[in-house]
Amino acid sequence: MADSSFDVVVVGAGPGGYVTAIRAAQLGMKTAVVEANHLGGICLNWGCIPTKALLRSAEIYHYMKNAKAYGLSAEKVDFDLEAIVKRSRQVSSQLNKGVGGLLKKNKVTIFDGWGKLAGGTGGARKVTVEKDGKVSDTLTAKHVILATGARARELPGLEADGKLVWTYKDALVPKEMPKSLLVIGSGAIGIEFASFFNTLGAKVTVVEVMDRVLPVEDEEISAFAKKSFEKQGMTIMAGATVKGLKKSANNVTVTVEQGGKSQEIIVDRVISAVGIVGNVENIGLEGTKIKVDRTHVEIDEWCETGEKGIYAIGDLAGPPWLAHKAEHEGVICVEKIAGLKDVHPLNIRNIPGCTYCHPQVASVGLTEKAAKEAGYDIKVGRFPFIGNGKAIALGEPEGLIKSIFDAKTGELLGAHMIGAEVTELIQGYGIAKTLETTEAELMHTVFPHPTLSEMMHESVLDAFDRVIHM
Repeated sequence: MADSSFDVVVVGAGPGGYVTAIRAAQLGMKTAVVEANHLGGICLNWGCIPTKALLRSAEIYHYMKNAKAYGLSAEKVDFDLEAIVKRSRQVSSQLNKGVGGLLKKNKVTIFDGWGKLAGGTGGARKVTVEKDGKVSDTLTAKHVILATGARARELPGLEADGKLVWTYKDALVPKEMPKSLLVIGSGAIGIEFASFFNTLGAKVTVVEVMDRVLPVEDEEISAFAKKSFEKQGMTIMAGATVKGLKKSANNVTVTVEQGGKSQEIIVDRVISAVGIVGNVENIGLEGTKIKVDRTHVEIDEWCETGEKGIYAIGDLAGPPWLAHKAEHEGVICVEKIAGLKDVHPLNIRNIPGCTYCHPQVASVGLTEKAAKEAGYDIKVGRFPFIGNGKAIALGEPEGLIKSIFDAKTGELLGAHMIGAEVTELIQGYGIAKTLETTEAELMHTVFPHPTLSEMMHESVLDAFDRVIHM
């Protein structure tokens, strides 16, 4: 058992943890990262990346089935589920190895095991590393950054069994294609899986307890998404609650209550996607001044907890539960520790959110409703995909781009999109918000033609009654 001293020890090597460790090392700090499972964490191994690989396969399958619309011919179009899953796992494996290479390149020491706070004060914080039930190493650090992430929430009576009732992990590696599927929850995770299985031919039902699908999105975008999903054959049940599951040998009878009425729906499989809970257990929080609120660690604007010298980032520190939020928090945290002057607290209004369903959904900043509730006098611009030449040429004429401005100052308050490739387009608005751009700068910006990005320009123009192509 070795006793090693570091400037920074990061517990958890997910997207937040490994990026934090690399940045700390770049800043000249002797850095270690402790990881019990996979480098890259849930995002790389069981979340963001493998789901996108699955969705890409489904997207190509969709285009192959609709080849005739593009003047092409494709006969006997089919898919191999095992091969789709294998490709997804290979993508994750490749990136997992890449993370290891990046950490090694930046001279970050990797400890394989379970990291746990073990006391100490000031510049002598201790972290134990447990492997196979035994403490393999004890690390001492001036600063400890907790990046232990989160896991799927399970509701009483709706627990996953890996066979008939799946979590996101089970849904990533299906052994056979279900003919029918019910998804509990219509957030990003639930809708992405609903989109994947629906595109491959499953009869999909989505049950959402809130009054609309994708409830964190702008109401107008949610309504557009619902119509699109239903047009594709999905059944969307908003304002509904799953009251129980009755399993048989090969299917599940789901009791759903909606509008005061109850009904039973029989499906092959159920996916539970009802949120996440922070991994706060068994990481040594007991006896510290660290406060936990609803499974998430409370932090200040620099990610420091109530215990000096201990920090928390990413999903462990609360919403929004996004990999890019975790990465940015980690960078802010270590740059502040290093004493850099040009460090700014994270503004969650400037964090884009993306959902990779079909059609894609992306947003940044305030929704129209939130802007009004915050007291802003607003101007709203909209532009439909059907008015854009590139969208029509791509065969993707369904979609909408919406921008929201402060009527008094011209500040960009929010942007909301649904349609092809909007998860790539949204960063344009993300940059605009970080630069505190007003409508004037966006209007004066030259957008290339023909591109989908022109719709962003037109949406801005529309907010100020200057739209050209509508």
